[in-house]
Amino acid sequence: MSSTTMQTAQTQLPAVPLTIEGASVLHSMMRFRWTEWRKLTEPARAELVNEATQALQQMTHTAEGQSALFSLIGHKADLLLVHFRMSFDHLKAAELQLAQLRISDFLEPATSYLSVVELGLYESTVKLYRELAEKGIAPHSTEWTRETEQVLQRQREAMRPRLFPDIPPARYICFYPMDRRRGEEKNWYTLPIEERQRQMEEHGMVGRRYAGTVRQIITGSIGFDDWEWGVDLFADDPLVFKRLIYEMRFDEVSAVYALFGTFYVGVRCPVSGLGKLLSGELPTL
Repeated sequence: MSSTTMQTAQTQLPAVPLTIEGASVLHSMMRFRWTEWRKLTEPARAELVNEATQALQQMTHTAEGQSALFSLIGHKADLLLVHFRMSFDHLKAAELQLAQLRISDFLEPATSYLSVVELGLYESTVKLYRELAEKGIAPHSTEWTRETEQVLQRQREAMRPRLFPDIPPARYICFYPMDRRRGEEKNWYTLPIEERQRQMEEHGMVGRRYAGTVRQIITGSIGFDDWEWGVDLFADDPLVFKRLIYEMRFDEVSAVYALFGTFYVGVRCPVSGLGKLLSGELPTL
């Protein structure tokens, strides 16, 4: 290998950006067995609703996290339960708790999505990698790993409120999974890290313009589910979802490299309104 080639290999920045992770997140989409539900007497339905309401109220705010209930619009499912927890073990405990409720006999799983709150650190990554390369520190060496972990720890402490957020109290939710393209002609993962950082910075500028009207929470799901990321949008006006996502489609990172999964849009249902919802009336917040 020539000296020029060796120098290029030594100074080339690693491809993988740094990330920090927080809350474990589970989206459970369920169909409700309305035909079987209507066969019950009114007192029997009330008994099941009361039991479920008490359990869901306890899960809404716990030491391990939060849960929220939404009534989905359309045919894909009837209900969406969103769980934010401290770990996957806590998510499983929430699942098991709900499975013990008698009302679970009327719930049929439609799909689910497992992920963790993720903050990508493209800008910090490129800056750090360049600094380490300029110092002559070899990628993935002991010193490289130590310096990287120090940066990650500082970021975790500074970003803790974003890593472990409350579920926003907005009226509407829009959830969808997405990937980065890995096709023969266009492949996000073959771009240099500096170019990916540039495109993500432009992409983020669009979202920041909507900061006052929509709350966005990005979760990572590589290795956990069928897509690479999950996106939650919360707003009091559902038209904001359309405007934001449409505008983002014109960014290079979305127009060229984004692939989108199924979209789920729902209306928030306060736990106290579960009885109304199952009686055919949409409760108000």
